[in-house]
Amino acid sequence: MYTSITAVIITKNEEKNIERCILSLAEVVDEVLVVDSGSTDKTLAISRELGASILESQWLGYAKTKNLGNTASKNDFILSIDADEVISPALKKSILLQKVSGLEGTYSFNRLTNYCGKWIRHSGWYPDVKVRIFNKRDVHWTGDFVHETLHLPDELKIKHLPGDLLHYSYNSKADHIARTKKYADLSAEKMFHAKKAFGPLKPIISGTAKFIKMYVLKRGFLDGSLGLQIAKISARGVHSKYKTLAEIRAQKN
Repeated sequence: MYTSITAVIITKNEEKNIERCILSLAEVVDEVLVVDSGSTDKTLAISRELGASILESQWLGYAKTKNLGNTASKNDFILSIDADEVISPALKKSILLQKVSGLEGTYSFNRLTNYCGKWIRHSGWYPDVKVRIFNKRDVHWTGDFVHETLHLPDELKIKHLPGDLLHYSYNSKADHIARTKKYADLSAEKMFHAKKAFGPLKPIISGTAKFIKMYVLKRGFLDGSLGLQIAKISARGVHSKYKTLAEIRAQKN
């Protein structure tokens, strides 16, 4: 039994990515819904030209904005995809096979990240398993500050599909540093509200542990100079998170 799917994409100023993303969804989904939060570039024009439906909304946070798109979709089954992600040919084939036989439960697949022009297959970045196809009646996004997560009922079966979700992530070292700082600040805010405690050595210990895990244990050295760069920036991000948390506490106490 054929199952229809809606792809939900949240956007803000994604003109560099949105066309590539939507084009990769051809034949895979039956509706593309772009949930946009104030784009001032050509994101909406490109999306409309490619046949996507548009829902404009103020930014509600990652989870609430994605849930808004799920609610507005025409179909029960959702393919959640970011604007800088692409369905690979192998993954497209896998999804189409499932659609023809009828979708049940939820579906996961590996995400492969392109970093500064190179595909990263180590450093803890691959396989980066993501659950991205689900029935909106059973599943919803949760989370307020940083990364959203799917709330999955325990009894819900997850089937892993062959093929990669291609993630065109960081275009430059500067881009990586800026986004790492952004997420570190959001994580610090989340930790503050959760009243997380830590000692004076925590930033150094956690940052060092992050580097060792990514570069040594997760074999980041096999990704060459970019593996070293990823580990260093990630370690600084962890250190920055605790430094920012200390600053927030000093300001609000």
